Amino acid sequence: MWAASHVALRAVTVDTDTTVHTVYGEKMGARVSYNPKNKGKKSYQPILTFVAETREYLAGDLHNGDRPTGKQIARHLRRAVSSLPPGTRVGRARADSGFYCWDAVAAYEDASAKFVIVARKTNALVARLTAAGWAPSPGTDADAQCEFPYQPDGWPRPYRFLALRYEKPPDAPAEPVEQYQLFATASYTYRVFVTNFTEPIDKVIWFYHQRAGAENLIKEANNDAGLAAHPSHRFDVNRIHFQLAMLAYNLNCWLLLFQREDHVRDAEDLRHTTLATARLKFLFVAAKIWHHARRIGVSYSADYAEQPVFTRMMDRLRRVTPAFQPVLDFALT
Repeated sequence: MWAASHVALRAVTVDTDTTVHTVYGEKMGARVSYNPKNKGKKSYQPILTFVAETREYLAGDLHNGDRPTGKQIARHLRRAVSSLPPGTRVGRARADSGFYCWDAVAAYEDASAKFVIVARKTNALVARLTAAGWAPSPGTDADAQCEFPYQPDGWPRPYRFLALRYEKPPDAPAEPVEQYQLFATASYTYRVFVTNFTEPIDKVIWFYHQRAGAENLIKEANNDAGLAAHPSHRFDVNRIHFQLAMLAYNLNCWLLLFQREDHVRDAEDLRHTTLATARLKFLFVAAKIWHHARRIGVSYSADYAEQPVFTRMMDRLRRVTPAFQPVLDFALT
């Protein structure tokens, strides 16, 4: 699809995330685990990786309700890297605290990718934060920031850790220090990241914040592509349904690559149209199917506002050959 739509990205940014699907009834693989919206209910925890530039689903799988292990995380990340077309590599990567482990770091480094991962809270890391030297953080929304080399238990060497600190308001309920929530102490709330970026703290934090787009893509897949529906009690059947739903999601992304405007040649200028909006523009429209002289056609209303875009997209799709030669003269880089 990249060859036909003339996508020539040499390095991409990948966002990896998990989501929680509450399931009802007796379904194989469902577990009572992390489920903040429906505590105590069984769930699945799919893992998904997206290409940030094109919003495509790159790799993923339906996972049971248990937290994925380090080996499972590494296997997923390596599968994502191998799913890219030849000549394209992972340049940068972002992931939340569910992927904070040495196996993920090793997988990113094997791909020669720069990464930012949210760190999970441990007593040793909190002690390191308490002893760190803090400075004002004018480039972020935090009250203070710091960085330090730190080697978590089981990691072969230290890595760069970045931390943001937020002061709690005076009227905030006091929490015993030993009863941690996510990096919350009696006086402060922290956000901590591990990275191999060398840029200043505010630049790295800004880059990580762009990962919020992946959460919106997962919502789109859940709500519009049917990802959250698990039609069978059998886990293997639900895994197949998962991949079919994400294929439907990707079909929309590929249509957007084919119908992009001539001036869109930089991936940063590529706008994403959700699956629900694309349906309203190109599928759920007033039309008439006609038969004449052994020909079958579709006539659209004269008031169909998206007719030029639709026609351009269909013309390009008709020019796709089995060799997948580019049907657009301009490349997306």
